[in-house]
Amino acid sequence: MKKLILLGFLCFLYGHISRAQSTFNIRGKTLDAISKKPIEEVVVTIKNTKFITETDLNGSFLIENIPINNFVLLITREDYTSIKIPITVNEINSIDLGIIYLENSTLERQDNSLISLTDDDLLDDGNSNSDYTAGLFQSSKDAYLKAASFNFSQAWFKVRGYDSGYGSILINGIEMNKLYDGRPQWSNWGGLNDAFRNQEFSDGIKASENNFGGILGSTNFITRASESRQGGKISYASANKSYNGRVMATYATGLNKKGWALVVSGSRRFAQEGYLEGTTYNAWASFIAAEKKFNSNHSLNLTAFVAPNRRGKSSPNTQEVYDLKGLKYNAYWGKQEGDLRNSRMKEIVEPVLMLSHFFEKDKTTLKTTVAYQFGHIGNSRLGYFNAPNPDPTYWKYLPSSFLRFQDDLDYSNAYLTEQEFLNNGQLNWKNLYQVNADNGNSLYYLYEDRVDDKQLSFSSVLASNLNDNLNLNVGVSFKNLVSNNYANMLDLLGGNGFMDLDQYAEGTAQQNDLNNLNNLVGVNDEFQYNYTINASIVNAFAQLQFSQKKADYFIALNYKNTNYQREGLYRNGTYSDSSFGKGEKQSFSDFSAKGGVTYKITGRHLLSANGAYVSNAPTIRTAFSNSRVNNNITPNLTSEKIIAGDVNYIFRLSKIQSRITAFYTKFSNGIETSFFFAEGLLGDQADFVNEITTGVDKRNIGAELSFEYQVIPTVKLILAGSIGQYTYDNNPQLYLQSESLRDENSDFGTTYLKNYRISGTPQRAYSLGFEYRDPNYWWFQINGNLLSHNYLDITPLLRTDNFYLDTDKVSFLDEETGVEVSQEQVNTLLKQEKFDDAFLMNLVGGKSWKIDDYYFGFFLGVNNVLSEVFKTGGFEQARNANYPELKQDRELNKPIFGSKYWYGSKASYYLNLYVRF
Repeated sequence: MKKLILLGFLCFLYGHISRAQSTFNIRGKTLDAISKKPIEEVVVTIKNTKFITETDLNGSFLIENIPINNFVLLITREDYTSIKIPITVNEINSIDLGIIYLENSTLERQDNSLISLTDDDLLDDGNSNSDYTAGLFQSSKDAYLKAASFNFSQAWFKVRGYDSGYGSILINGIEMNKLYDGRPQWSNWGGLNDAFRNQEFSDGIKASENNFGGILGSTNFITRASESRQGGKISYASANKSYNGRVMATYATGLNKKGWALVVSGSRRFAQEGYLEGTTYNAWASFIAAEKKFNSNHSLNLTAFVAPNRRGKSSPNTQEVYDLKGLKYNAYWGKQEGDLRNSRMKEIVEPVLMLSHFFEKDKTTLKTTVAYQFGHIGNSRLGYFNAPNPDPTYWKYLPSSFLRFQDDLDYSNAYLTEQEFLNNGQLNWKNLYQVNADNGNSLYYLYEDRVDDKQLSFSSVLASNLNDNLNLNVGVSFKNLVSNNYANMLDLLGGNGFMDLDQYAEGTAQQNDLNNLNNLVGVNDEFQYNYTINASIVNAFAQLQFSQKKADYFIALNYKNTNYQREGLYRNGTYSDSSFGKGEKQSFSDFSAKGGVTYKITGRHLLSANGAYVSNAPTIRTAFSNSRVNNNITPNLTSEKIIAGDVNYIFRLSKIQSRITAFYTKFSNGIETSFFFAEGLLGDQADFVNEITTGVDKRNIGAELSFEYQVIPTVKLILAGSIGQYTYDNNPQLYLQSESLRDENSDFGTTYLKNYRISGTPQRAYSLGFEYRDPNYWWFQINGNLLSHNYLDITPLLRTDNFYLDTDKVSFLDEETGVEVSQEQVNTLLKQEKFDDAFLMNLVGGKSWKIDDYYFGFFLGVNNVLSEVFKTGGFEQARNANYPELKQDRELNKPIFGSKYWYGSKASYYLNLYVRF
């Protein structure tokens, strides 16, 4: 099959290498988008050619005697936003582009405000399992993708139900998705919005000129200094979300007569406490890009940036906790000598250096970049050994723990516990220090899960016009990663040291490193686990785009080879034979293909269809069953296979821009992993386990609508929406691994997930908007958004035979009837929770002024104006891992091990003031 596809690809290339000698003309007229007045002295250039002209007093332009080819028309004028228009010509004498509307750049474009507003959401908190898709679509002009980026993202909306790892994020052609989990680490360039404003975006499985792309699309940030608009910008922002303030400054010199261009940018974001309690925020960012243009063909661009950030995390909570302490409650912090201290801090410092070479000649461009990224990511948390759990929301510290037995309801202690939680209910740092001081060595300690990465990357992409209607894109890339992972002791909390032992094991199995017995750990020492991952990826892709008078089509192929190897630096006591030294090298070869066709019914009516077969190697996270303590590989390890397709109808008029899309995606052989504490797995035994679900199939189907209607020159009506159904499509295999669940008893058989809904996103979303743009350079937009069909994340363990079978593999007896539990009773108990619908109203607007050569302005965005209370996500707890225990817990008014949730923000604002010069 692969040979047939390759043969067809080569035939396709051979059959269209011919050149025509005809010429044609391009004409058009430029008008102000709001006043509708002609704009003179607009520079009109055919990119990478000698053809250039300016518009006359009437705003008209004409370029003559252009050879037939595929071009990009660049239209620029000071004070106006530049636009690019792809030109595809096929044996025609002239093209009349008609009226081209330009937006005055003194009025800060709404897309810019979207970038700033969504910047707060690109936090990679690990909560939503999607990292938000807001940033991926911030360069799009499509009304639906804008709605997904801004209006829907506050509810953790995922376009087509895809996690952000299915989108490809590049900077100067270098893919920035992490090898660990496949997702982009947005905060690596957070606070550098202006420096990363130039972008190339490819939606979904359409053609992408920079790489093969993911099924969610591809965004390439361009930091070439000569392409940044000359001038500077200083801004100050105030907000009440993750950070309270932001200062940002950017300056670009433009290309001088000696061929040099320079861009510098920097920012600071800060909060003593964000929207949620205890969430401190401290982030800096700096950027520099310098380009030297040697001649018309060659230039070099050096880019360096770093965005160190440190912020406090927030806890998911049961409904009981929210009812007692409110929706802003966060269990991770407490006061220490009057100061707020969060135990769960995330710190990221990963500088990036890039050197890019650009070659441009006639109909060919070659872009080559080499990049080096290094630094660390740390996630801190409290640890404890043979001591009470310090978490203030631990089940024994809540009122429900005294009301769990119907024949022994302890209302007195329930009331006292409730009052204690209401009055205190935060981490007691003073008590932790006191316990350690009394004991000598630390029973409580603060440590971080630390990752020190060093990654070298290379990418080179060739784009060539083979003839008048055939474009070729070819690219190769390489990544090499050395990732050191370990626990790092941050604070002994007043103790003299910590004995590096595993409290869940016994005997020699307690030793976390048999090569260093009874290791006494000090501050900044490595302990608990220590290993290195060596990974490499080699990738090659090729793409052909062919244009005809009535149809355009493309085909793209991709090959990727992925290698992982773990090297354990500790000999773990439980896994003494499989933890130390190098494990078996894992290698995956993946072939992917995609193609599409666009049929031009008329210039205003288009039909398109795209299809893809994608093979993705497992990530580092899913390839190893428990990389912290052993070299073992996930059972049945294989690449995930994806079949995706969409059909689109596009309708364009001078006042209407519309798209209707139907899509289908089938995921096969996926892997899902999680860690949790469970009881009742092996009789009365409790375990901290790693849950591995293999062979997971999913099916995502749905439709999208994008509609914009320019009612009058100043008023626009916007309608966008998505209807989807995202479900598990089979019953995969479940494995659990822990101290007591190893090898022979780790296989828990089939988990019955088929037809359960995929969590982490509303599966239906609708938006109705109204926009007004005044000729005096002020504007506003109001949107009403309805988000529905959002579901709780289910636990596969509860849906295995083990859930309703006792240790003798006999069904549990129902306490009321005395007969065996039926499948209907199991299904009722395990019914997936559906969250309530959420209606969110958003407002955004702005105004700008020009005084001499300076542009002043502001924009204000208010999310969830009506302060709607809504859940953004949540998950089942698996601690009660059998039917009797879960049933008993669910029947309580306040379940002890109820599901944990995240809630969205009530009314929040973002105000940005800026000056450009």
